[in-house]
Order: sequence, then C-alpha cells, then structure tokens
Amino acid sequence: MALSLTPALRGPSINQDSAKESDLVRELAADSPDALAAVYRLHGQTLLRLACRLTSSRQDGEDSLHDLFVGLPEAIRKFEGRGSLEGWLKRVLVRLVLMRQRAERRRREVAFDDQTPDRAASGRADESGTWDLERVMAELPEDLRAVLVLRQTEGYSHKDIAVMLGITPGASRVRLSRAIKLLRAGLRGRT
Repeated sequence: MALSLTPALRGPSINQDSAKESDLVRELAADSPDALAAVYRLHGQTLLRLACRLTSSRQDGEDSLHDLFVGLPEAIRKFEGRGSLEGWLKRVLVRLVLMRQRAERRRREVAFDDQTPDRAASGRADESGTWDLERVMAELPEDLRAVLVLRQTEGYSHKDIAVMLGITPGASRVRLSRAIKLLRAGLRGRT
C-alpha cells in the first residue's frame, strides 16, 4: 500500500512561499515597519556578509546595508516579482555598494607629498611573516573584487554578475581572471 501525503503534511509548497513573499513585498511597498523588520530578519545576515565582502570593511558593509533598508520601502516598488526577493535584494545591494565606492573615489584627495605610503612596501609580509587573505582582497580594485566575491563566494554565474554590474558576461570573466592573478601575486608577495 502506497502512502499518500496530503498537502497539509508536506509542508509549505513553492506556491505558498511565493504568495507569502508577494504579501511581504506588498506590505513593504505600503511602508509597513513590520514588513521591513521581517525582510531584515529573513535576509539581513546574508546581505551583511555580502556587503562586508564587497567593501572589505565591516563598518562600510553595515553602512551599505543600512542605506539599503532605509531606501527599501521606495525601491521595492520596482521589484517585478521575477526571481526571488533575496536575489533582487542582493542585486540592489551590489549596485548600492558600487555607487558608494564610486562616490568615495571621487571624494578622495590625492596626497602628493613624500609621506604617501609606498604601495610596494604595503605588499610585503608583516612582522610575523604571515599573510592575510582579507587584506590582499581589500587591495584589489573594487570592480575586480566585486566580480571575485560574486562569482567565487556567492556563486553567481557570469551572466548574473553581468546584469548586476552592468557589464557583459565576457567582461565578468576577464575581471575574474585579473582578480585571481592579482590575488595570487599579492599572496606570493606576502609569503
């Protein structure tokens, strides 16, 4: 005799999950603080990890996540329901981080005196003789680090990365290759 599970015993179906997500999106678009809190509880930690990897800084990651959630009730109105809410949130966060980084680059002043640290000297191993992967990743150019994190850590395809960053899949592959080469060179310089 074959067992037949009734829908109630199988747990929530994909349709139920997508219906709950749709309700959450509608409530969020209506400026519901409870919906905002629910989205934060569901996706906050994942988004924070991604932001910290992209920025190479806990503080900048937290600032980016804060900016995302401050603007989320307005931005959610652009969510079209294609794909998951988490995926859409990650794409918005990546764009936000990149915009913040570009703005920061524009604000930076370049020092032309002799006290500017030598980049070659910063690539050497520290006094303990150890190297630090996070420090080497932080030294990567932002556009290369973004592709490296999104591909190797988050597992996105080059096609998805291209959409998030506004580049072609081929450019994503090239940036990943360059990032890996720079990462290897940086790690060799620290050993």
